[in-house]
Parts: sequence; structure tokens; C-alpha cells
Amino acid sequence: MAGNTRRHNPVPVSDLVSGIIDPVLARRAGITSSLLQAWDEVVGDRLASQSRPEQIRWSRRADDDDPFEPATLVIACEAIAALHLQHETTEIIARVNAFLGYSAIGRIRIVQKPVSQSPKPSKKAKTLSPEQAASIARKVADVEDSGLREALERLGRNVVSSRK
Repeated sequence: MAGNTRRHNPVPVSDLVSGIIDPVLARRAGITSSLLQAWDEVVGDRLASQSRPEQIRWSRRADDDDPFEPATLVIACEAIAALHLQHETTEIIARVNAFLGYSAIGRIRIVQKPVSQSPKPSKKAKTLSPEQAASIARKVADVEDSGLREALERLGRNVVSSRK
């Protein structure tokens, strides 16, 4: 009985899709699905609803010895958001670079065009019992990074409240 039995663990569809789509996005636009998915966290809800990253344009290097030059991030946005984006380019560059983990972006190019966003589902207030909230807080208490700890706590609240 112990021989050919193989167990398959379930894999989230998003992991399968990003494994297929990321190489295509990287080749075509120099961008990954993780940046697209996290765009509202990177630039904030106000700008994310009216913009999206379109492309990362890397300058061509003639030789491997040429110095690294940061890329240009092309952002498509609604006309009304262009001025806000322009005023916040320094902050956006810093946030995108922090998200990517290195100084990849040096400039932003804004392209005005309609940005179709699917309507975000309304965020319902998720209520947890004090015991559930305390349990989640205990589980993430050892995480040193406060941002990561808060994100894990939000995830825990969402998982527990979705089970109701």
C-alpha cells in the first residue's frame, strides 16, 4: 500500500496564474503581477483608483561594464489624477523602489488615458469576538517588523471573519 500513493496539496490559483503571467509581463512590460496587485498599497487608494503601472522601461546597456541606470516607470492615469501623480512622483518612486527591494526606478512617465478599474468590493466591517482578536494578536506577537505584524493581523482577521 505504501508505494505509489502521492498526495497533492492544494495550490492557490493565483500562484499558478502568476507563474504563467509573470514571465510574459516581464518580457513585454518589464513588470510583475505582484506590483500590479499591490498598486493600491504602493500609491494609496486615492491614486490607485485612477492609475495603474503600465511598463518599466529599462535603458539599453551596450556592455555589461556599463553602469546601472534606473528605469522609467510608465504610469497610465485618468486626466484628473495626472497632476496629483506629478506632484507625488518622488514619493511614488521611493515606494515602488521599496516594494521592489532596490533602486530600480529613477523616473516616472505619466500617460493620460482612461484607466478601467473593476469596482472594488465594499469593505464590510469585520467583527471578531475578543477571544478571536486576542488569539490572532498572540500568534503574531513575535513578529519584529511592525508593518509585517499588522499585515499578518489583518490577514488573520479576514480569514477568521470569512469563515463565519
